[in-house]
Amino acid sequence: MAPRANWKGFLRLSLVTCPVALYPATSESEKVSFNQLNRATGHRIKYLKVDADTGDEVPNEDIVKGYKVDTDTFIEVTKEELENVALESTRTIEIDEFVDKTDIDPRYLIRPYYLRPDGKVGHDAFAVIRETIRDMDKVAIGRVVLTNREHIIALEPLDKGLMGTLLRYPYEVRDPAEYFDEIQDVKVTKDMLDLARHIVNQKAGSFEPEKFEDQYETALVDLINQKRAGKPIVAKDRPKGENVVDLMEALRRSVGGEKSAEAAPAPKKPAKKAKKAAAGQKEMLMPIAGKKPAKEASAKKPAAGARRKSA
Repeated sequence: MAPRANWKGFLRLSLVTCPVALYPATSESEKVSFNQLNRATGHRIKYLKVDADTGDEVPNEDIVKGYKVDTDTFIEVTKEELENVALESTRTIEIDEFVDKTDIDPRYLIRPYYLRPDGKVGHDAFAVIRETIRDMDKVAIGRVVLTNREHIIALEPLDKGLMGTLLRYPYEVRDPAEYFDEIQDVKVTKDMLDLARHIVNQKAGSFEPEKFEDQYETALVDLINQKRAGKPIVAKDRPKGENVVDLMEALRRSVGGEKSAEAAPAPKKPAKKAKKAAAGQKEMLMPIAGKKPAKEASAKKPAAGARRKSA
């Protein structure tokens, strides 16, 4: 079942209109999350909204938004006043123009959404708009209001639906000169480039997201499992970076390392194991999610240790 829509309204291309719903294309709900606790009691920390001067708690119905003019002066803006800022994009995504995908600077990309027809009507009009964008091999640019802000949205076909990517405005993108001006101009020799290209060619492949494992997330799950099982936590050595003294020698050694790795068979099976662990991270917590008898827990611990020694 699809999650709840973040926005519902209409998609319009000139006089062609259809009702649509916008859904988040990504989720972080599977990630491990933590609560803040009182170390002394183990109780969760509760946050209260209080008046900065009186210290009294303020109920939600008495809280309004305010724009800070100076230290002690705010311009109050109510929810009703914000809703009265009537923009067409509050209820309609109007396609303003079509551009090449390569024209969109990656720095302007924020987050992806899925767009689909809302309800049983409008599928024909939706299909016309979708296939027009697909046939032209373009990205449709429109505007949409989400969380009281108007965003630029780039629409492109994805399977039977559309993917809409929110874009930043120019004032939200920082000038790279502020960060790159102090980088020294270095002359890179042809020999260095040849060696570096060789390393790149050895590592060339196609992007397959399923190959990647969130190693930090897996380590967090392992840490939680060990603590819940009452096992001692042993700190691991942190990886250390080395200063490159001779760049050419480092490149040559890198190429040599790639060649020796080429001769050895690729460790494909362990990679699959890691992938399986990453996909089932929630299940990793399940064996110790419930409270088990102390005897059962203690009986299992030596077996786990024995397995570790044999490994």
